[in-house]
Amino acid sequence: MHVIDSHTGGMPTRVILDGGPDLGSGPLGERAEALSKNHLEFCNSVLLEPRGQPGMVAALLVEPVDPECVTGVIYFDADAVLGMCGHGTIGLAVTLAHMGRIKVGIHKIETPAGVVTVELHDANTVSVTNIESRRIHHAVSVEVPDHGVITGDMAYGGNWFFIADAPMEVTTGNIPALTNLSIAIREACHRSAISGPAGQPVDHVILSGTSPDTATLRRNFVLCPDNEYDRSPCGTGSSGFISCLAAAGQLAESEEIVLESVIGSSYTMSYHNGPSGGIIPKIRGQAYVMAEATLLFASNDPFRAGIT
Repeated sequence: MHVIDSHTGGMPTRVILDGGPDLGSGPLGERAEALSKNHLEFCNSVLLEPRGQPGMVAALLVEPVDPECVTGVIYFDADAVLGMCGHGTIGLAVTLAHMGRIKVGIHKIETPAGVVTVELHDANTVSVTNIESRRIHHAVSVEVPDHGVITGDMAYGGNWFFIADAPMEVTTGNIPALTNLSIAIREACHRSAISGPAGQPVDHVILSGTSPDTATLRRNFVLCPDNEYDRSPCGTGSSGFISCLAAAGQLAESEEIVLESVIGSSYTMSYHNGPSGGIIPKIRGQAYVMAEATLLFASNDPFRAGIT
């Protein structure tokens, strides 16, 4: 299996060029569902140790349905197949440029959540125009054991987020505590049936704090479905975050802001109004190719399917 690894703001992406399972040629949503239901051992083998690393997201290249798209892609982490991945799309665009498949300019990429547009500015800098994002619920409260009542918004940015102010400083020294709290918040959301319009459960949690950089609006801790924290500011999470700012009248259309991750990497964000009452976010960040590799799967390897 041939792969190219990159990182976006410290968050790794593994682009799978070939060797993935046959998912057919239907809509990407159906292919993503087939990957989730029938090929989790494949996903684990690619992302879990010893081949993978904590936090890594995979981008499986597939044929797009839309002929205007340069590729189709299905993202997954060690716990779930994702509808969309912002940092992964930035990493994918830089990887496609590294391969000579795209040049500086605007390109379309098809994901299970819809078609997104990327603009390659240079070898490392990419802007992603995401799918329409929106605030789903405002100021909902959940009872979190040992932490009391936590109040926040639920938002959609390609994945489903519960967003609240962090009750502690968002710093690397607090990553274990922020992780444990975010897991407890997500579990409380599930118990309270806080969900999207078709019952979609919360799969990510954002705890928002202040940044030491006065040019940065917020520093956010983001918990992913595999219980790893996002090293990047999280593209889909930042999309959901600014949809809440827009709904609250705290961010104007086309106004640019900077959001940071817990490790200090940043995205520049803006939006324009969407056709269905939400917003169309634009995410600008940087990615760097780290490795090209051939993954081998020996039949007698006791950890062929990853360490679970």
